Amino acid sequence: MSFSKAGAASVSVAYNAILIAAKLAAAIVTGSVALLSEALNSSIDLVASVIAFVAVRRADVPADRDHPFGHQKIENVAASIEGFLVVAGGCYIIYESVNRLVSGETGIKSVGVGIVVIAFSTVSAATVALFLRLQSRKHASPALEGDAVHLSADAITSFGVLLGLVAVQVTGAEWVDAAVAIALSLFIIYTGVNIMRRAAGTLVDEAPPPEELDRIEAAIDRSRPPEVVGYHKLRARTAGSRRYIELHVQFRSGTSLERAHSLAHTLRDEIEGELRDAEVLIHVEPETSVRDPSTQPTQYRAG
Repeated sequence: MSFSKAGAASVSVAYNAILIAAKLAAAIVTGSVALLSEALNSSIDLVASVIAFVAVRRADVPADRDHPFGHQKIENVAASIEGFLVVAGGCYIIYESVNRLVSGETGIKSVGVGIVVIAFSTVSAATVALFLRLQSRKHASPALEGDAVHLSADAITSFGVLLGLVAVQVTGAEWVDAAVAIALSLFIIYTGVNIMRRAAGTLVDEAPPPEELDRIEAAIDRSRPPEVVGYHKLRARTAGSRRYIELHVQFRSGTSLERAHSLAHTLRDEIEGELRDAEVLIHVEPETSVRDPSTQPTQYRAG
């Protein structure tokens, strides 16, 4: 079955809404702070899913006068907000768990109900997370990727809570519930920080991974005609699922402007064929503009 980005995001919204209700009910019945932390975690996931849903719809709006480069970076803004919410939720869970440990007020009851609910949460969260991860790769969507990371973390933390509740059921040591909640919250915070770090890198136009630049250079080498002497100032950035690439290409003396223009278009098409959702800008230069490799070894590429 094929899903659009917005369709995939809507699946996440519906799933998190159902899961929140189940976890919150189980937390009330059992009195488990770990289950309460899971309900809060799912609430944060729901907010993040709504943000992702809005972001992927807005990101596909064509460029306009106020946004000539398009709206793709709204997905990265959404991912930053999602990461912040994850960190804030993890900090709150730690606060509540420490209070429980200090006061000694645990009051765990009806553990069996909690075990059933959290077991369902573990399996379902892993399934939906896998679905979102596949969709994020299909659409190259940072917002959907952030949503998938949330639910992957949710599956892991749910499994941890499940182990904690089983331990409480077997040993009667109710402090295990709060201890598990703290440990899982640290993992949640780590996940949120990573989401924010990746989103921030895109928002400040961080260069793509070296292997992606290698693919760009390989595409240039495959299609470079004899008229091309060399190129330099190759740089790239990412916005949402789009990649923006530019470089300066030098042509041999005597090459007509029309010929250089045509070859530049061929080179552009080759690069855009190598990288999905890429937009390439090539500056055409004469042979005499070639930089001295000894002064700019990181920028110049000899022909």
